Amino acid sequence: MSKQVKQLDRVIIRFAGDSGDGMQLTGDRFTQESAAFGNDLVTLPNFPAEIRAPQGTIPGVSSFQVHFADHDILTPGDAPDVLVAMNPAALKANLADLPKGATIIVDTHDFSKRNLDKAGYAENPLDAIGDTAGPLADYAVHTLDLTGMTVEAVKEFGLSRKDAARAKNMFALGLLSWMYGRPTDTTEAFLARRFAKVPAIRDANITAFKAGWNFGETTETFVVRYEVKPAAMSPGTYRNITGNLALAWGLVAGGVQSGLPVFLGTYPITPASDILHELSKHKGFGVTTFQAEDEIAGIGAAIGASFGGALGVTSTSGPGVALKSESIGLAVMTELPLVIVDVQRGGPSTGLPTKTEQADLLQAMFGRNGEAPVPVVAPQSPGDCFDAAVEATRIAVTYRTPVFLLSDGYLANGSEPWRIPEVAELPVIDPAFATADADQPYINEAADGSLTFEPYRRDPETLARPWAPPGVAGLEHRIGGLEKADITGNISYDPANHDFMVRTRQAKIDRIADSLPPLQVDDPSGQAKVLVIGWGSTYGPIGAACRRVRRAGFDVAQVHLRHLNPFPKDLGEVLQGYDKVLVPEMNLGQLSLLLRGKYLVDALGYNQVNGMPIKAAELAEAIGHLVAEAEGIPADQLDLSVATSQEVHQ
Repeated sequence: MSKQVKQLDRVIIRFAGDSGDGMQLTGDRFTQESAAFGNDLVTLPNFPAEIRAPQGTIPGVSSFQVHFADHDILTPGDAPDVLVAMNPAALKANLADLPKGATIIVDTHDFSKRNLDKAGYAENPLDAIGDTAGPLADYAVHTLDLTGMTVEAVKEFGLSRKDAARAKNMFALGLLSWMYGRPTDTTEAFLARRFAKVPAIRDANITAFKAGWNFGETTETFVVRYEVKPAAMSPGTYRNITGNLALAWGLVAGGVQSGLPVFLGTYPITPASDILHELSKHKGFGVTTFQAEDEIAGIGAAIGASFGGALGVTSTSGPGVALKSESIGLAVMTELPLVIVDVQRGGPSTGLPTKTEQADLLQAMFGRNGEAPVPVVAPQSPGDCFDAAVEATRIAVTYRTPVFLLSDGYLANGSEPWRIPEVAELPVIDPAFATADADQPYINEAADGSLTFEPYRRDPETLARPWAPPGVAGLEHRIGGLEKADITGNISYDPANHDFMVRTRQAKIDRIADSLPPLQVDDPSGQAKVLVIGWGSTYGPIGAACRRVRRAGFDVAQVHLRHLNPFPKDLGEVLQGYDKVLVPEMNLGQLSLLLRGKYLVDALGYNQVNGMPIKAAELAEAIGHLVAEAEGIPADQLDLSVATSQEVHQ
């Protein structure tokens, strides 16, 4: 039968099922198909922290949301247009997120009384599909026995029913690939590689995938196919990339551009472990990975590697930062390069290991004893994790300091198209190791001609001390956690010296601001009275919300911070140029506190701590009301219907 083809500019799809149903794999494959097709896209994986959460229950639901479009988009979307629900718990857990008119594709196979009870359903919601007062009345629901059709499609391979049913996610993927015109060869090639050692499983998954596609093509259940054309992008070679992968590659690039071997001393922790997994593959680039027995040993080894002349890196999440805090203070005192990757997650304590949060900013700023300033850098998108890692490396090596690189769970696991940079585009980072040459400013020549190394004689521009790895004749020096005497580096308890060294270490961090570019303020009209300022992964929701507010006819400005310590030198001037400042954060107001304290600006917080990214529509409404207040627009004249409908073109 002939199928109608309908053009769309964007679609948001959420795959949801039990944590054993392969929803992350399904979503990732759909994402890769969309990336190969050329769409712009943003993803949001969401899964429980337990390795195997209780089957069929709400806490055990795993989902993967992908937003793909024919234009530039910034978020994984507020609400899915399509929900694929593999069991009752998946339906119930995600139903409240759906807008009216959304499409729901339900696998009916697991809608047994036992599973309905587990999900908290007193009655089967599928029995009330025709009821205008039923729970599914507002949606276009397609009930399909995906499991049964999958088992029937793969029976020729002689698998047990349990093993055959596991391919149902590929059947669903095939159906959605047909519905939205996704290329299929990438997934077939992937399945052939993934299951190459088990031919029956390989062939069953490929067959289930094709069966789903053919079902869409031949059945009368679906009479419309949808087409989302490729997005216009700047020329270059692109790939889909997650934040953790981009960050790992950025560390490799930082090592190459500085000529330093990279040493990762770490301990596995969600959601940072993928950085260890990826870096362990790159021995060919001079990368050494060390999985230590605990967090403290991991950073201790990394500091030792930096002392030895390598780029020391340690990766963790918030609980691990707490354990590493004393060692970070040691790196501050010894003034050695160190990159500390904190992939933030919900806290406190072990908190929400697989959910996102931005609540470690104050910990990164002040979570050490004494005056121990540390630069803080934060990426704004999955692909930007690469550039942020290179920048953290530049600061660490140039200024001889530990640097915090604050990613988060949303960036780490989310993905987007990323243009692979040319090597010539990357900055050259000079480690400028100390030498024992007499003409060096840190080599003191006595009257008798003897030479003395002065390990705390500083570069007048950066205030960085010389980096002198052990084993170089003439560069012997003391190092450790006790206070150092200025110039000589000897242990010192002199009060005046301690005051001087504390102020000097702070001044060194402040000097970093001299190397930062001016802030890029997005204020198209130049007439905005409201500035929305953010950091980290709020970039997407803030950008999308500002687009919506502008489309509704209001002026709003946006600026996003990569450098949180020190702040860019022109930040104070930017803040003073607006009547009102709004700071959206996934915490209770940590950046707001810093801005208020440093610039005495009445920064207003928009705060959310629910383990999920901020929704653009809700933020747009808050921005709209603030703009109306700033411009004296009466509340009854405030029309934000366009702003809160969906993500729009810039």
